[in-house]
Amino acid sequence: MSLVHTFTCIVLALLLGVSGLAVADNGGVQEIKVGVYNFPPIAGIGADGQATGLLADTLKHLDEANPQVRFKVIHTSPKRRYLDFNAGLYDVIFFESPAWGWDEHEHDASMPILTDEEIYLALRKPGRDPSFFDDLTKRRIVAMSGYHYGFVDFEIDAEKLNKRFNIEFSDSHRRNINLIKADRPSVAEVAIVSRSYLQQHLERNPQDWDTFLIAAEPDQVYRLAIITRTDGPVNASDMIRLFDPLMRSGTYRRLVEKWGLQLPAGFLTGFPYQPEPYQP
Repeated sequence: MSLVHTFTCIVLALLLGVSGLAVADNGGVQEIKVGVYNFPPIAGIGADGQATGLLADTLKHLDEANPQVRFKVIHTSPKRRYLDFNAGLYDVIFFESPAWGWDEHEHDASMPILTDEEIYLALRKPGRDPSFFDDLTKRRIVAMSGYHYGFVDFEIDAEKLNKRFNIEFSDSHRRNINLIKADRPSVAEVAIVSRSYLQQHLERNPQDWDTFLIAAEPDQVYRLAIITRTDGPVNASDMIRLFDPLMRSGTYRRLVEKWGLQLPAGFLTGFPYQPEPYQP
């Protein structure tokens, strides 16, 4: 073994001891496995198995700005995300609210990096006004399977929810919106969708601008963070360091605006710009 190689190993060992991070064998590039499920337009999985939405753009620019790391997409689902996380199948998951059941699982959470809200949607009809949403126990609801909703106190157990509400679950916002448009009150009267998804739907379908009645108050306003495993290769602070080049250049802000989303209040001025770059 050469002296140069020996010295390199010592330096890497010291870095590992100081930071607690694992260093990959592939030329010193750290692989970070990212859990992804269907959460449009924020995230999703395409036919090619790669991420879609804001997450896809974010990972692309994080890769370009941080050549010392490589992100690998791991497909999970809203219901399976916790099992896969605890099993170590992925290291981080972007754009999650810690209030969505994460308090039951050991994790680390970053500062909020994105905000959006879920809204109640119904078909606009003569004589129907926002009071239509006042008592959801009287309405037939369509919602996304595995999602956490404020009106049910973030419960996701379908059996428990069906005892309290007339609710049907699906895996598609588009299907739920189409059920509302079909005017079939015996099937669906109220859909719950994110404001950003509805905005994209209306941009693609401008004829629907006057089709829907929207509740005056949202189901929830969420502030989304990055969740990491406590025993993973990176922690939440590391992930914020990786974001630093995208924040300094304005890239992340432009990506968020591109997808019709918003940054949390005070995020641009309060972002913890790091004097030192992330080191795996």
